[in-house]
Parts: sequence; C-alpha cells; structure tokens
Amino acid sequence: MRLANSLGAISALLFVSSCAEFEEAQKKAQSDKMKTAMAAPRPAPAYWDGDGVTGRSKIVINLTEQRAYFFKGKKLVGESNISTGRKGFETPPGKYRVIQKDENHVSNLYGNYQSEDGTVVQSNVEVGKDPMPEGASFVGAPMPYFLRFTRGYGMHAGFVPRYRASHGCIRMPRTMAKHFFDAADMATPVIVTE
Repeated sequence: MRLANSLGAISALLFVSSCAEFEEAQKKAQSDKMKTAMAAPRPAPAYWDGDGVTGRSKIVINLTEQRAYFFKGKKLVGESNISTGRKGFETPPGKYRVIQKDENHVSNLYGNYQSEDGTVVQSNVEVGKDPMPEGASFVGAPMPYFLRFTRGYGMHAGFVPRYRASHGCIRMPRTMAKHFFDAADMATPVIVTE
C-alpha cells in the first residue's frame, strides 16, 4: 500500500513538473515569436511625389518585397507597402492593365452577414462557402479606390499588416491607394513580379 501511495505521489509530482515545464516552454516560444516580430525590419516609408509629373503611368508590384511602385515615364513617383494574397489565395504574377476603376467598390465575395437592423450576425464570410443565417443579408467588404487589373484581382485601400494577408487583392494604405487610383488611367500597365 505504501509503495502504491509513493508511486502515486511520484507520478503526480512528475505530472505537475512536466506541466510546469510545458507552460514554461510555451511562454519561451511566445517570447521568441515576439522578439522575432520586433526584430523584423520595418518597411520603408511610403511616399508620393507624382503631382505635376508627366509621363506614361505604370504600376509595378513586387510580391517578395510587398511593395508597390508607381512610375510616370521612367521616373518613380510613388512607393508603398502592401499586403498581397496569403497562402492558398496568392496574387498571380503577370503583366496586366487596369480594366476597372471604382472609387467606392465593395466585394461581392467577402464581407459580413447582417441582420435587418444592421447588426453583424457573422463577420468575415465568403459567399457560397459560409451559409447565411435565416433573416440575414450579405454586405460586401468595402474596397475603396479599387483598380481591377484582371478578373477577381485588384488594388484597393485596406488593412496592411507586415505579411501577406488578403484573398488575392493588393491592399494598400488608404492615402497611397488614393494616390495610385487618381494617377492611374484605364489601361495603365500593372506588372506583378515575384
């Protein structure tokens, strides 16, 4: 009986010890993640210097750098941090042209389900994938200063974390999205590179 009690006590002590070690390891891993995120280089500041500059417009998107560049003629007049498509929703590299400009565009695929009084019932939904609750309606996510460059993909103002986070579109800070929108014409070349 004493042996069984002793083994039970030792087992309990080992369990508590392993739990404490596990929790400590989790805290260290979280701390290491935070240190890595803090040490990541900050993106270069965005800027616009294209007002009054003439020349043919061109937009270049660099997926590796997560940067957008606006040229007028051969002169670089604007640069911005961006957030492109995350894994499974990658932004397609290629040579395109602006085929639609819509200052107040809303998504027809992503958004929220809302009740009749405007209360969000379910957020961040995908039409056709997430079933709509009874009595709700779909409200598309706002995509201001939208420049469509191919079917299903475009550039617009939105949340810009320091990583790829979108469903494939190119998100930009609002101020920069407006500059790019105002300066781009229909058929402006958009080159997306890796």
